[in-house]
Amino acid sequence: MSTAQDLTAIDNIEQVETDVPGGPIMRRSFRKVDGRMLYLYGREPHTLAVMHQQDDAIATGGELRRHPLRSEWNIYAAHRQNRTFKPAASADPLAPTLPSGPATEIPFEDFELAVFENKFSGLHPQAPQPAPMDGAETAAAGGKCEVVIYTPEAQGSLHTIGQDRRRLLIAAWIDRYRNLFSEGCAYVLPFENRGEEVGATLHHPHGQIYGFGKVPLVQQSAIAAFRQGYDLSAEIALAMPEYGLAEAGGMAAFCPRFARFPYEVWIAPKQRRDGPWDCSADELDGLAHLLGDVTRRYDAFFGRPTPYMFALHAAPAGGCENYHFTAQFYPLLRDADRVKYLASVEQHTGVFTVDVMPETAAAALRGF
Repeated sequence: MSTAQDLTAIDNIEQVETDVPGGPIMRRSFRKVDGRMLYLYGREPHTLAVMHQQDDAIATGGELRRHPLRSEWNIYAAHRQNRTFKPAASADPLAPTLPSGPATEIPFEDFELAVFENKFSGLHPQAPQPAPMDGAETAAAGGKCEVVIYTPEAQGSLHTIGQDRRRLLIAAWIDRYRNLFSEGCAYVLPFENRGEEVGATLHHPHGQIYGFGKVPLVQQSAIAAFRQGYDLSAEIALAMPEYGLAEAGGMAAFCPRFARFPYEVWIAPKQRRDGPWDCSADELDGLAHLLGDVTRRYDAFFGRPTPYMFALHAAPAGGCENYHFTAQFYPLLRDADRVKYLASVEQHTGVFTVDVMPETAAAALRGF
């Protein structure tokens, strides 16, 4: 553990370059006293005064070790054992900081949407070079880990935050893609872990962004498939409407015919796009709508807040020939009271057993 080295004061407001509809989007960039950056996104300039702050020691990442049989680079970050775990509502670290309350990650009384550097980051631009390990490949865990807070409210979902807040979220994702690529990240993955079944330890509506120094193996495989000519636009055309849930603004929400999870849903532009930064205003508005629509359908179908793993899959830094952007939901339920566990066969081979046929899942979700 070490204190962040760069403590240069930063507090500025500027307009974000984006095609997201609904009017201008502003970003306030603020360096906290512990050295980490905080970005506040909103329709109006954020000008509230700074409240009291914590000044804790911040970890500068772990290390990478390569698995020789799987060709994977995995993150080893022992300091994450001590990360915040299911705090009381009064100690919500993702809430605004109030005059009479404890210092939180957001040292302001209010905000619309916030992004900050993770206090318990496994990847860090100042990650130390690990000691050599005889017979094993190691590397510094370079990159960035950020937390995205969807709303100052303690409860909510991608559905309940509303269309304009989802537009704001997409604008923030696009801005972070651009910034993390410019800082040298090879691959950027915005994602959300929702629900305790997935391992979420904070209930406040939020997601995360990992900026990887190396392109992960799963993404390498997708890049290779697209470069070799895989046509996702043709697949969507073949799958619709039997596997489709909804369409909006040139975007389609559908259950992939090759889904690995029961009730897995993808959202994708019907025409090839590298990432959300490459989409039209109509497509971005359609994406915002479908993010809420899919979440609403899940919660209505299962009758409760649905635990899921969600992520955006976009092209790597520098782009990729024929890459087709997708947003992918992996729900952790196969019925309202039945969790889809990843057991021995899935974990040891990567071969999934899917209990619900994708066409059945699509028909069921279309009813909500």
